[in-house]
Amino acid sequence: MKKKPNYKLIIGGIVIVIALVYLLISATRSNTQYFLTVDEMLSQKSELQGQKLRMSGAVVGESIQYNPATLDLSFVVAQIPGDHRLIEEMGGMAKVLADAVADPNSARMTIHYYGVKPDLLKDEAQAIITGSLDAEGVFQATELLMKCPSKYESVLPDQAGD
Repeated sequence: MKKKPNYKLIIGGIVIVIALVYLLISATRSNTQYFLTVDEMLSQKSELQGQKLRMSGAVVGESIQYNPATLDLSFVVAQIPGDHRLIEEMGGMAKVLADAVADPNSARMTIHYYGVKPDLLKDEAQAIITGSLDAEGVFQATELLMKCPSKYESVLPDQAGD
C-alpha cells in the first residue's frame, strides 16, 4: 500500500523556507552600510547627513584630544584611497597612511566619539569608523576600529624607515 504525501507538511516546510529567506534578505538590507573615503564624505555631505555610514582614514596624531573624565574624544582623519590595488601601487598601506598624514593638502574630516579611547588610536593608524555626519560636517562616531601602522611594516619591511 502506497503512502500519500503529506501535503500539509510539504506546504508548511515551503512557508518556513520562504519566511527564513525573507527575514535574511530584510535583515541584510537594513544593516547595509556605505563604506566611504574622506573625499567621498566631503563631496556628498548634504546627501549623507544623518545616514548610518562607515568610513576610513588615516589618523592625524597631533589632532587627538581626549578627556578621560567625560570620555569625550575627537581627532582628524586624512584621506586614504578605498581601492586596495591603488594602495599597493602607491607603496603599501604603511606608506599611504604616512603620506596622507604628512600631506597638509589631503582632504580631512573631524571625528567625534564618546567612549574609551582605543589604545591603537595614534598617529598614522588606519581608522575605520561607523556613525553619521552631522549638520556641521563632523562625523559623529558610534564605533571605532583602529589598525596600527606597525601591522603593515612587517608585511613590507623596506617601508618601515620611510
